[in-house]
Amino acid sequence: MKVLHLQGEPREIGRQHGEQGKKEILKSLDTYERLFYGYQNIDWKTVRERAKIHLPTIEAFDKSLLDEMQGVADGAGLELEDVLALNARSEIALTGDAHTSFSDGCTSIGVSPPLTSDTIIGENWDWKGAQKDSLLLLQIKQENKPNIMMITEGGIIGKIGLNDHSLGVCLNALITDKKTDALPIHLGLRSILDATSLHEAMANIQNGQMASAANFLIGYSEGKHAGMALHVEVSPFGMAITNDDASCGVHTNHICAPTIQKNITDNNNTRYSDSEIRKRRAEQLIEMARQDGREINEQTFQTWLGDTFNAPNAINHYVNPRVPEHRRIETVFSIVMNLTEQNLYVCDGMPAHQPYQKYTFSNKGLINNG
Repeated sequence: MKVLHLQGEPREIGRQHGEQGKKEILKSLDTYERLFYGYQNIDWKTVRERAKIHLPTIEAFDKSLLDEMQGVADGAGLELEDVLALNARSEIALTGDAHTSFSDGCTSIGVSPPLTSDTIIGENWDWKGAQKDSLLLLQIKQENKPNIMMITEGGIIGKIGLNDHSLGVCLNALITDKKTDALPIHLGLRSILDATSLHEAMANIQNGQMASAANFLIGYSEGKHAGMALHVEVSPFGMAITNDDASCGVHTNHICAPTIQKNITDNNNTRYSDSEIRKRRAEQLIEMARQDGREINEQTFQTWLGDTFNAPNAINHYVNPRVPEHRRIETVFSIVMNLTEQNLYVCDGMPAHQPYQKYTFSNKGLINNG
């Protein structure tokens, strides 16, 4: 996975992203242009027009997001609408008709005191295998905002990672019937990573500010025995915290909050053969560790995320060749974040078969500790 070191004003950060990650950005464009046309019969011109409805909201919410996307476009030799479409890809791909929406995966797990002394979050990102070649690990040094370590698809400026205020976020996609012209969820993820506290992060995504539904696993630590991990379902019609246990929680790819279900239809028609099983298996693994009195740490997470029970629809997700092509997904990468220690562990591929690399923040920036 290519690592990019970006710094400066938002447009300059974007320009560096676009210039240094051009190959990965073009891969993202190729993947989504093919997917949208092949499965929804939408050409890229139409995709760009659909994405443009979000421009007024983004500008009003935080103009620096637009500046950074414009910088990405400048650096990669593209137009802003191309980059905007990538950042609104979930609104385009995962809402609307259940028969044409794509399948999207992910199993996310969070633990915090009193179950553990450290606050740890992690997930497997399950999606199209073709997007392996689009992945970037970004280290972003910002002016007047937190510094960020984030894994993303080329061209997308908000995704999964942590900042130097010990605040991190993971994403679970939800396939639903409704969206609005509000803030795309990937930019909502970036707003969390741009926050300096848990209450600021929550304020950035409340009051129906998200254009579509998703689950954000938000973790925050203020040191040993002082942290929290919350599974927050967001939507255009409000939000809800779904983990009742203050010390742990699991989410996959179906809506859990009754308050969200009142306004949105869950179009995940593989809920009971895939998403529900992964969620219950992860909860089972946590409970077994609790009953055995085993320490839960980053290595425990790596074992959990490599679990192959009920393959191919396992936590470590394999391609299922027996389902339609648009529902063939796999674990593309895995990430574990110890927010208390500000360490990030990345598996480039399936954790059942590939090792993790450790990264950490320091005064000198991002360090690869092997």
